[in-house]
Amino acid sequence: MDIKVIKTEQQHQEYLKEIHSLMLEMPPIHSKAHEDLELLITIVEAYENSKYPIELPDPIDAILFRMHEKGLKQVDLVPYLGTRSRVSEILARKRPLTVSMIKALSIGLGISTDTLVGINAVNEHSSDDHIDWSKFPVKEMINRGWLPDIVDRTKKNTEEIIKSFIDQVGWQASSSVSFKRTLSGDAYSPATKYALFAWVSRVVQQARKRKNALGIFNPDVLSASFMRDLAQLSWFEKGPLLAIEFLEKHGIAIVIEPCLKGTRIDGAALKDVDGLPIIGLSLRYDRLDNFWFTLLHEVAHIWKHIDSNEIFLDDIDSNTDDRQESEANRLAREAFIPRSTWKRSQAYSSPSKEAIDSLSRELKITPAIIAGRIRRESGNYRIFNDLIGQGEVKALLVPAFDN
Repeated sequence: MDIKVIKTEQQHQEYLKEIHSLMLEMPPIHSKAHEDLELLITIVEAYENSKYPIELPDPIDAILFRMHEKGLKQVDLVPYLGTRSRVSEILARKRPLTVSMIKALSIGLGISTDTLVGINAVNEHSSDDHIDWSKFPVKEMINRGWLPDIVDRTKKNTEEIIKSFIDQVGWQASSSVSFKRTLSGDAYSPATKYALFAWVSRVVQQARKRKNALGIFNPDVLSASFMRDLAQLSWFEKGPLLAIEFLEKHGIAIVIEPCLKGTRIDGAALKDVDGLPIIGLSLRYDRLDNFWFTLLHEVAHIWKHIDSNEIFLDDIDSNTDDRQESEANRLAREAFIPRSTWKRSQAYSSPSKEAIDSLSRELKITPAIIAGRIRRESGNYRIFNDLIGQGEVKALLVPAFDN
């Protein structure tokens, strides 16, 4: 038989019949018939793979199948995906899997990363049609001066204006994805994702303007000691300014940008395409306790969690059981008040202004941090209002960043 590359379905069927006949004969190894059989099988497999490719299973279907196979409930996925609400959103296909989630599921449930990435996940963002450009807060962005090209008559519509804005950051996709970054964190919600992308894009643009004034970033310098040194800058009257100077000296860009309407974001942590670590602060609450805890929380993300794609967007008021958010909270708390010190302090057992002042002097940190922790842990936000530094942050930072 003259064996050639298959070009027609008729030829394919003829080769299948020949394979069947040869297999019935069971030709000896190294015989001409056995070699023909191997060649026919190889050619038929190549033809079938090209004409009838087997698609990877849908990532969510694969997760649901493994859950059924192992008898798992949604709550059992919390260690891999974060919070219960996040698990529900992902299984309902309302939220994408992040790189860290894919890694965790692959290791924990034994699902291949190829399956979890999924061909459908790629196809989902195969064109710009999946981006609803009208959902960007264009009017607010114009009012803030983010879109100076709005007066350029060559810009024909909203889509082109926003694309130009996002393109400055380099996150709009080529042909394969809608946006090149994954938003995560407690401040993220599908309803506000466009406003959040706009806000983060602005933060990155502003960070790049500060880049030449930054020191060289060395990730090895980040440590518990580094966090503690940063926390103790809160002891000084101009502590917020000193903290920003300290971080930028170590190559971490800090940007102050008020959050857009409808979003609940205190801070963000990410890395630019060139690896520049960036922290964005909204100063949503103009209080010292919120500023300091948010800042150290974001530094903890830079230290422990940031990869090249993920962006952490944080609502510090949120109660979370996400592993990475919980770790960032713990590292920030420990930098200000070590657990052993907190548990034995009068500020913990019998809160009072005197106890707060005493612990503040012992640890060389602002009393606002201690007062804020007592308020949060007790759930009583009516106490110690005069100690949390209300109105003291913007007065220091906004003039400095406006210059």
